[in-house]
Amino acid sequence: MPNRIVVVGGGFAGLWSAASAARARALFAIPEDEFEIVLVAPDPFHTIRVRCYEADLAPVRVPLDEVLTPINVRRIEARVTGLDPTARKLTMADASLDYDRLILASGSSLTRPPIPIERETFDVDSYEGGRRLAVHLATLADGGKDGAVSTAVVIGGGLVGIEIACELPERLRAALGADAPVRVVLVDHGQIGADMGEGRCIILDALAALDVEARPRTAVAAVDALSVVLTSGECIPTATVIFATGMKASSLTRDVGIACDKLGRLPVDRFLKVEGTDAVYAAGDCASALADDLGHATVMSCQHARPMGRLAGHNVVCDLKGRPDDRIPFAAPDYVTILDLGRFGALYTAGWERDTVIARGAEAKATKQTINGVRIYPPRNADQDVIFAAASPAIQPRPAVR
Repeated sequence: MPNRIVVVGGGFAGLWSAASAARARALFAIPEDEFEIVLVAPDPFHTIRVRCYEADLAPVRVPLDEVLTPINVRRIEARVTGLDPTARKLTMADASLDYDRLILASGSSLTRPPIPIERETFDVDSYEGGRRLAVHLATLADGGKDGAVSTAVVIGGGLVGIEIACELPERLRAALGADAPVRVVLVDHGQIGADMGEGRCIILDALAALDVEARPRTAVAAVDALSVVLTSGECIPTATVIFATGMKASSLTRDVGIACDKLGRLPVDRFLKVEGTDAVYAAGDCASALADDLGHATVMSCQHARPMGRLAGHNVVCDLKGRPDDRIPFAAPDYVTILDLGRFGALYTAGWERDTVIARGAEAKATKQTINGVRIYPPRNADQDVIFAAASPAIQPRPAVR
């Protein structure tokens, strides 16, 4: 039987783990019939998740086989339902799969607050979430143009909530007419954009310019059939409720049997092996790794998921083939944030405290569009050498401002 590396997940960490493992297999001249790489994911697409808030979802999905087939990675379309690290086996709905090494890169999902919810709500956490929201907005005009129909409430004032709130005035007008009296309310129990350092005032200026009503220090008690009910007793009539209330790692992390952090992430060493295990690696939103010597932990972002995947894939091959000196430690000390602010442009900050504003407005927007539309996409239907070059286990430098 050949050695088998199984990667769970087709997102940023999963795709790049598989590609990097295939690159290492070729680099070390390991025959493919002696060394199988399998990626298991619930659908056939790699989703550019950071774009799911956009109105046009056509560019958001990349067929996994356009990347995996040229590098001879086998894909299984299935949802993994459980892991057994002792037996080195994972289970799916109708089958099981043994592995010699596992890379858990099954991502994260939206976590909603524990409040009563009495009707359909929306999110932009996934392609399906973005699609459902787009379908809903397209049908709003069928309900007339009263206050509730033209009002959207976004619950959660972090980065995702800010980005979708900044898009909504334009999307509501596209659905209801240019003269529709649209209202967008952004609610958060703390501060809006609380973690954006010096850039927070730019965010508030953008929200004001876009006529987005910011409601900081405001808690939601319930979502009933007609409105969002605040703990103050105020009701906001609305036909559109969008949750952007943070993420939690895939529940598969719990099957590993190792204590996770408050976000459900597994602790990993500098080579991305899960601490306390001998055959399990983790990358992306499933893993908490040290990004620098100052103690900063990785965040749930493609900025870290992509390089973590490339390192995990390389290191797992080194581990399995007894090449410890060829392993590469993970490091990502250069942290940046680029936040889309709709027609207002964008905000580009540097530093873990996001305390240095690099660019704003149209200048930052151009960088955001280059990253989201070009840099984070994998090569498709390309030669092995092109895909392997993209999968090289190296940290890419900070994007240049254009």
